[in-house]
Amino acid sequence: MTKPKCILAIESSCDDTSAAVIREGTLLSNVTHTQEVHQNYGGVVPELASRSHLSAIVPVIDEALRKASCSKQDVEAVAVTRGPGLMGSLLVGVSMAKGLALAWKVPLIEVHHMEAHIMAHFIEAPRPTFPFLCLTVSGGHTQIVRVDAPARFEILGQTLDDAAGEAFDKTGKILGLPYPAGPHIDRLAQTGEASYSFPKPQIQGLDFSFSGLKTAILYFLRAEKKKNVNFVQENLEDICASVQSSIVNILLERLTEAAEKEGLNEIALAGGVSANSGLRTAAKSLAEKKSWNLYIPQLQYCTDNAGMIAMAAWFRGQEELFAGLDMKPDPRLPMTH
Repeated sequence: MTKPKCILAIESSCDDTSAAVIREGTLLSNVTHTQEVHQNYGGVVPELASRSHLSAIVPVIDEALRKASCSKQDVEAVAVTRGPGLMGSLLVGVSMAKGLALAWKVPLIEVHHMEAHIMAHFIEAPRPTFPFLCLTVSGGHTQIVRVDAPARFEILGQTLDDAAGEAFDKTGKILGLPYPAGPHIDRLAQTGEASYSFPKPQIQGLDFSFSGLKTAILYFLRAEKKKNVNFVQENLEDICASVQSSIVNILLERLTEAAEKEGLNEIALAGGVSANSGLRTAAKSLAEKKSWNLYIPQLQYCTDNAGMIAMAAWFRGQEELFAGLDMKPDPRLPMTH
């Protein structure tokens, strides 16, 4: 096998069906179909997610190839998210990728979803210089990762329970906000004041914990509603600003500790929660204070998308790291580099 110049990438780890094409390190297309059905249930329903992937994946792949002005004859490798994620969702993407690789007689490249979030920084300039630290925050994961090379990662800290994205969404559910609640909290927080304080988790080292914060917010709201039944409605913007401020402060305090411990000033944010305006603004302010070189991808590359899978696959392809057709999806795939 040789190093592939043109790669078709597929992402289906949760509720977004996405395909992208990359050629010689340049992303040519990135198409995503977002499932809206889950808004009716206040969270992702795995069975509905996998069924939606089945109906969307072929049109999404066709559109990605069309936008890239590529035919199947141009594709020299097929990449796919192996994990982590929802088993049914992963299975759709992996099965499609295997089928295409077999039919087109091209190699298969497996990609770790969280590694891809980090590699999204290399889609466009400015790009971080190795080594760098990446705070990766999403609905299912919160990690601080030291990145020494495209395939060399070391997890310095991670959540022990709920992820930051879960904290936003579960708090939003308590507040009666639509799913996913993170963007709604972000929007409401912009016109509110962080006038309420919540206890910080007492966790040693660089790990995170957000389940206690979620419980503290729940108890706080219960107590306030006993005094005033309309407390949430009357103070929604300030509550959202306070919740967002608490989560952002926890994230950046740990990131600061990690940067000082590792002696690095190349700092990156990645994952869906890195689209949060409060986190972006606070991180930029902190970077200026600490003399960090801060990198945050464009919004379209922060949420789940195949563009980041393609970028990660490009690096793996250059090292000729191919997967066999016996590769299986792994919903709890660890970062082992």
